[in-house]
Amino acid sequence: QVHVVESGGGLVQAGGSLRLSCAVSGSIFSVDAMGWYRQAPGKQRELVAMITNGGSTNYADSVKGRFTISRDNAKNTVYLQMNSLKPEDTAVYYCNARVRSTYYSLDAYWGQGTQVTVSS
Repeated sequence: QVHVVESGGGLVQAGGSLRLSCAVSGSIFSVDAMGWYRQAPGKQRELVAMITNGGSTNYADSVKGRFTISRDNAKNTVYLQMNSLKPEDTAVYYCNARVRSTYYSLDAYWGQGTQVTVSS
């Protein structure tokens, strides 16, 4: 069984910063790509940022230059540093991890989500 647990959301004023964390634990052989998605009310879930186990990153255009994704492979943890936050960044942020429980398996797991609210 694999567990994905996020932390770090909250309420912040526009222009402020937050750091999200996501730890993966359980029956793990290895963790491949990890990423952050978000879903605002009435909108579809969208990719915010993704990082491979080799450190390659990909960002949504709306967050480039403001958000930074990083990971600690020894801790199976991914981080999202969010700076210069805007009200339109308000959403529930979800962590996604692609986990191999064995060498031959690869499954995607989601966290429960953490609320980020940016006030104007």
